[in-house]
Parts: sequence; structure tokens; C-alpha cells
Amino acid sequence: MIEQCPAPLGFGKISWGRVVPQNFMSRMYQMAGNFNWDFDHVSWLMGCIAWESGETFSPSIKNAAGSGATGLIQFMPATARDLGTTTAALAAMTAVQQLDYVEKYFRPYRNRVHTLSDMYMAILLPKYVGQPEDSVLFSGGTTAYRQNAGLDVNNDGKITKAEAAQKVYAKWQKGLTPERAILAPT
Repeated sequence: MIEQCPAPLGFGKISWGRVVPQNFMSRMYQMAGNFNWDFDHVSWLMGCIAWESGETFSPSIKNAAGSGATGLIQFMPATARDLGTTTAALAAMTAVQQLDYVEKYFRPYRNRVHTLSDMYMAILLPKYVGQPEDSVLFSGGTTAYRQNAGLDVNNDGKITKAEAAQKVYAKWQKGLTPERAILAPT
């Protein structure tokens, strides 16, 4: 069964909050304030960063498949250029410094992210932010499908938005365990 990504949490826990320094969380809250996001958005973004960085929250982590993607949300080289930087420069930053580029990246999507799957789509395939969970992102026989085949949960040759976000959802849930999550400030 493909799990649907949740609507807002409403209980004030921030996924993965205990594994990053306080200044990282302070910068995340600042970004949320700049975007008028609630703490659920912070938690979802933390789950996405945990997924994209292999739970390291490292600004220098590289994509294992060799795509050239780097950092907290796996900035592609072209994306880095569009943001006025390079993946090499991003990799040399601290995680807190790189959050400035995460914020810059999310600015166009800030008012359209309403679920965890929307947050992940902003990173993976932005045209699907706000689209239905059963939207097909990739179909069998394409390079994009082959590169993302591990996301095809039911092996039907189609990867939907819900399927693509399912592993991120699991990572987000893992981050909500007491040893990883923190309560959002009141």
C-alpha cells in the first residue's frame, strides 16, 4: 500500500531537530518566519533534508549516483548557477550558511507547499507541487524512470507523487522519534 503524505501535523514536533545544532534550527525558524510557514513546514523540510543528505545534514554531501548534486537538498549544478553560486561553493559552506541558498531556492514555492509531498516535489520535480498525490511523475521505459526506479513502490512501471514521497515520509517519521525530534518553540 502506498501511504499518503500527511496534512499538517498540528502537534508541534520538529523532525530531526535534535541532530542539528541550535543555530541550524534558529536559521530554519527564521526561514519559516520569512515564508510565513508554520512548524509543520520546518519539520517537513527537515525530513526532506534528512532524506537528501542521508541523515548527515552535511552541506558537502555529494549524490552517490554521480549526478553532481551537492548539499542539504542536493542542489544540481545548473540549479546552483541559477542561484548565483556553484556546487563547489555550496559544499564549502557550513550547513547554516547553505540554508541561505535553501531559502533562496524555496522562495518561488513558499506559498504552494501544503504537505510533505509538496515540500519534496519542490526539490525533486517542482512542477508537481500542489498536484494530486496520484500524479504520475515518471513512467517505465524512460531515463528518468530508470534513475528513480527505486521509488516505484508497487513496481507497476509508474512513479506517482505519493510513491516518490513515501521514502521521504518514512525518513520524516524516523526523525520524529524522541531521540531525534524536538518540540517546536511556543
